[in-house]
Formats: sequence, structure tokens, C-alpha cells
Amino acid sequence: MRPFLLAAASLCVVAAQPVMARTPEQVAAAALAAAPVFDGHNDVPEQLRDRRNNVLGSFDFRDTANTGDAAKGIGAMQTDLERLRAGRVGAQFWSVYVSANLPEPQAVQATLEQIDVMKRLIARYPGDLQLCTDTPCIAQARKAGRIASLLGMEGGHSIGGSLAVLRQMHALGARYMTLTHFKNLAWAESATDVPMLQGLTPFGKDVVREMQRLGMLVDLAHVSEKTMLDALAVARAPVIVSHSNARAVNLHPRNVPDAALDAIKANGGIVMVNFYPAYVTEATRQRGALRSGEEARLKALHVGDPARVATGLADWDKANPAVYGSIATVADHLDYIARRIGADHVGLGGDFDGIERAVDGMEDVSSYPALFTELARRGWSQGDLEKLASRNMLRVMKAAEMHAAAHRSDPPLENPTTF
Repeated sequence: MRPFLLAAASLCVVAAQPVMARTPEQVAAAALAAAPVFDGHNDVPEQLRDRRNNVLGSFDFRDTANTGDAAKGIGAMQTDLERLRAGRVGAQFWSVYVSANLPEPQAVQATLEQIDVMKRLIARYPGDLQLCTDTPCIAQARKAGRIASLLGMEGGHSIGGSLAVLRQMHALGARYMTLTHFKNLAWAESATDVPMLQGLTPFGKDVVREMQRLGMLVDLAHVSEKTMLDALAVARAPVIVSHSNARAVNLHPRNVPDAALDAIKANGGIVMVNFYPAYVTEATRQRGALRSGEEARLKALHVGDPARVATGLADWDKANPAVYGSIATVADHLDYIARRIGADHVGLGGDFDGIERAVDGMEDVSSYPALFTELARRGWSQGDLEKLASRNMLRVMKAAEMHAAAHRSDPPLENPTTF
């Protein structure tokens, strides 16, 4: 009996020793090691167009920290390979955005140019980046230690009202399309233009159907609530909202209202929260509205005297300093969405390099671990953090691919040419 009693006593001592709880930093690090970030929206292609006219030349994407020009008021880029690695980014949707102010035929050409320049940039860094169009490729890229690089179109103006163009964009590698940008289209209503009260027209609904037949993700960022609900009523595969927040936390029209959140849950989709202060922080939105009002007042008072307007606005800025929000404010949006529709329906779409600045503490793509630490501090489990990082997005993509595979034999939808 003596050996047995000694062994039993030893087990009791071991059992009595407290299990050391992991710190929030450790929980966040474990989650990101198991499921690196799959970000839904980054505008590096826009920066290549605006800063370099798409001429890569000597451009070094390994480190862009010194790409700013203070004399011209141009900040440094927010994305490069070193900071993507530091941010534990494993997959990225690069936005091949072009201005919605372009005539649609010109927008189609410009989108083709943006697809081309991003493909050229990816090809320059074969050890770090891998062009992907499906989930098996994403898994392969991760295994090889590369950042899976996917292309997303931002705004239906990029297809020029043509389902044929949509199909060709898909053939070139585009794997999502945001239905609108800041302006209404003939077939879809934007959140930030004059209300049309139409949502999606019959052609707009065909765009959604054809996208899902192809396996292209339908993106509801930037669209009006009516457009969101119309698209969700048509959709037969999960949709995404690539870079938007919760309207209940910030009333900006770019954010997702509760009715649409509930419909996204029913659809199996995902809302990917972004870091732009005006969409994150209600105080920033309110200040922006007050500043616009003050600028209008000054222009009405000092017609023909822009110098006095500028001086008055500078004085107003001094008296009303800007507020940007913080990592905690971003976490508030994630908390709200997860509480309302579940942790299976959240993701991240930082909008880096498409915004002049992000909230305090999330200045560039290296900052994702700080956000995950904040969420772990709030009680998010490692499993839910892994869902947020990439597992939810991968689930949505796989569902879109399965839907397309099931409808591979369906005939393409057609619309007549207009010229």
C-alpha cells in the first residue's frame, strides 16, 4: 500500500497546484499563431496609382515607412511586407478601387490597370506574396510562409453595367465586388449619395445572382440599407461587408444597421470592421458635421475672401481639436456585432492605405496584435479570436465556392450591350 499512497499523495499535490492563467497577450498571440489575420480590404493599389501612376520602377514594398512627403502634405504608406509580418497578416484582399467619378467605360479600363499593377507587385515578391483565387491556394500559401493575396473590386462602376465585363473581371482573378462606392449607380443605391429609395433594380439583383454563380463574394460595404436588404433577399450564398462598422455604435450611414446585421446572420455572412475614425468614433463623426457647418457659415459670411475663410476655419480647428478614437473603440464595434449576431459573423477590414489615418493605436498593418490583446482582455476566447482573424472569412469563401460548384452547369445570365 505504501507506494500506492505515495503516488496518490503526489497526484493530490499536483492537482492542488493552481493552473497559471494566460495573459491577454498570450491568448492573442496563440490565436494569431493558429489563425493569422485575413483582412478584407487594403488599398495599396490605390496608392500605387496616386503616388506612382502605376509605375513600380524602384518601389520597395519591403519597407514603405519613408514614402511620405511632408512638404506636399503626403503621409507615408501604412502597408509593407515588414509590417504585414509584424501584424500577423496571413491573407489580404487588395482593393483594385478606382474613382466612382470616372465615366464607366474609363472605370473599366482603370480597374484592369489596377488588377495588372497589383499582380505585378505580387510577382515581385514570390517569397512573401502569392496570388490566390480560392481557399486551397490560401492554405498552400500559408504552408509556404507566404501572404495569400486576393483581389477585390470596390464599386459596381468597375463593370460598366455589363455582366460580360463582370465575368471577365472574375476570370482575371477578382473574387469580390463591392456593389457601390460613394455614388449611386443606375442599378444600386449607395449609402452616401442622394437617396433613390430603390435599393437594387432587377438588373442589380441579376448582378448578385451572377456573382454568386461565379463564386465571387458579394460585398455590401458602402451600400444603402435598402440595397443591403435587397441583396440579402436574393443571395443564396454568404455575403461579406468588407470594411464597415455597427451603426448602433456610430450612426454614420456607411455602417451596418441592426436589421441588416440580423439578415447577415441568417445569410451566414460576415461584417469586417474597419479602423477609419469617422466610421468608428461617433465623436469624430459629430465633429466632422460641425466643422462642415462652420465652413459653410464662413463661406457665406466671407464671399470672395477665401483667406478669411481659411483663417476662421483654422481658428475653429484650434478650439475644437480632432478626436480619432482608439483600439478600444474598434473593440466596441466588434463586441456589439458579436453580441448581436455571434462571433461567427465578425472579421476585419482595416481599410489601410485607403484612409489618411486610423484610430489611435492602429496606425498601420502591424497593429492587429494590439487589437487582439484588447479583445482578449475583454474576455474573448482564443477560439473566437481565431474566428475573427480568419476562420470566419475562410468559411464564407468556402461556402461561396461550394455554391458556385453546385451551379457550374447553370447558364450565364445575360444583359444586352448598350453601344
